[in-house]
Amino acid sequence: MQIRAVSADDHAAWLPLWQGYQHFYATEIAETTSAQTWQRFLATEEPMHAALAWQDDRAVGMVHWIFHRSCWTDGDYCYLQDLFVDESVRGSGVGRGLIEHVYAQARLAGASRVHWLTHESNTTAMQLYDRIAERPGLVQYRKKL
Repeated sequence: MQIRAVSADDHAAWLPLWQGYQHFYATEIAETTSAQTWQRFLATEEPMHAALAWQDDRAVGMVHWIFHRSCWTDGDYCYLQDLFVDESVRGSGVGRGLIEHVYAQARLAGASRVHWLTHESNTTAMQLYDRIAERPGLVQYRKKL
């Protein structure tokens, strides 16, 4: 398995994973938003990043992360926003590899913390998360505007 940042040529490999992620979470993101998100990944001035996990010539996983300021530390935080692994390779270390890739990128950027959310029903993934990170016990609240 190889993990590398996305390039403009990777859109066709990324899109099915992005759509699979949306399907997993039973949501549908507008095509215009997905197109804008893709462009942000490619823009060097953006705090948004993406990488794909490759097995041979097939993308089998994706991860997106965003750097943002924090009132609690001098260094930025790194929000691992989206993580998805193709069902055919789950349990093979791809998810862990993608998270560790984000950890490495956050360290290189001088970030103080990596954090993420998952749905409470995502118990299989949480078995991994509980081994490689701490669960702080916080509850998320949100309001769509």
